[in-house]
Amino acid sequence: MYDYFLGGKDNYQADRDAAEKALQEFPAVRVTARTNREFMRHATRYLADHGVRQFLDIGTGIPTEPNLHQVAQGLAPESRVVYVDNDPLVFAHARALLVSSPEGRTAYVQADAADPAAILAAPELLETLDLSQPVAVSLMALLHFVPGDVHEIVKTLMKPLAPGSYLAISHVTTDFDDGDSDPDGMARLLQVYIDRGIPVRPRTRDEVARLFDGLELVDPGVEVIHRWRREGIEYPPGHDKNVSLYGGIGKKI
Repeated sequence: MYDYFLGGKDNYQADRDAAEKALQEFPAVRVTARTNREFMRHATRYLADHGVRQFLDIGTGIPTEPNLHQVAQGLAPESRVVYVDNDPLVFAHARALLVSSPEGRTAYVQADAADPAAILAAPELLETLDLSQPVAVSLMALLHFVPGDVHEIVKTLMKPLAPGSYLAISHVTTDFDDGDSDPDGMARLLQVYIDRGIPVRPRTRDEVARLFDGLELVDPGVEVIHRWRREGIEYPPGHDKNVSLYGGIGKKI
């Protein structure tokens, strides 16, 4: 569905049918998806500009260019990127994720975000990333789909990483809905996923901020993703609601 919203070609009839239903319930969902993709690029550029050369992207999804390694290696060709997803269809398309610059390296791990210990122990990760050096963990539009204690998942991922590592998150919210009577609220979109057996849990700004416990939040902290370090840009009324995703970056000290 995400690929369909982004205008990609790697989606299937079931995805398109569900995506069209989602568009009926929340017409701005294409804006949401595209803004999230731009936040991934924006966050990756920020991290590369601050010296990060290793990235762990969990919940990768079907490749839609530019992918994270293309952004990072465009700024620092020696960057190393490990992608993680639990969907066999993503693995089938993973070749597009593995075309690294000659100076860098990419790898793919098929694993579930709900099992962070398995991700960290994967040979493909350990052969690609040096955990004694800073790593940026990217969890874009993922944690609201992950059952269980996501705080513990984040804590487990960050614990073995070197000081100077970063955590980048985007996360869905219903903070901008106008209540149960809202005809175009994010909650209506999320119900489309729930009705198809996909659990989803929106969180408030404060709840998203708690995912960064123990880390130093990069200014401006947790913000609607199109406003994260986008000072001076005027957005139309209601744009926060159209996006309905919070984002932030935290640094391990």
